[in-house]
Amino acid sequence: MTGSPTDVTAVPIARPTVLSLAIKEKAALYAAYMPFIKHGGMFVPTQKPYKIGDEIYLILALMDDPNKYPIAGKVAWITPAGANNNKAQGIGVQFPDDESGQRARLRIEEILGAALRSSRATHTL
Repeated sequence: MTGSPTDVTAVPIARPTVLSLAIKEKAALYAAYMPFIKHGGMFVPTQKPYKIGDEIYLILALMDDPNKYPIAGKVAWITPAGANNNKAQGIGVQFPDDESGQRARLRIEEILGAALRSSRATHTL
């Protein structure tokens, strides 16, 4: 059935990219967490090109926490290759304003505690 005028071409539906990030230590969590983004966010090192607003499905693992945090977020930050100050190439994924985003943000802030007020450099600022 090719070539007839009634053929329907299937257009693939863009599905969010799935990224996985495993944070092994508190210093790495501090460097990757983005508290200045509304609802919180996480820096994910990647060489794949993204645009602001792209939908990302992030599966986050935090140190010894047996839970995984699935987050349907959006790209809110891009650090390109060759960025100033030798910053790692990657994207910042904004957490959604829903239960999954709130759960991840609260858990991260619980782990970081007073370190959140530190002035140490991070992957983004």
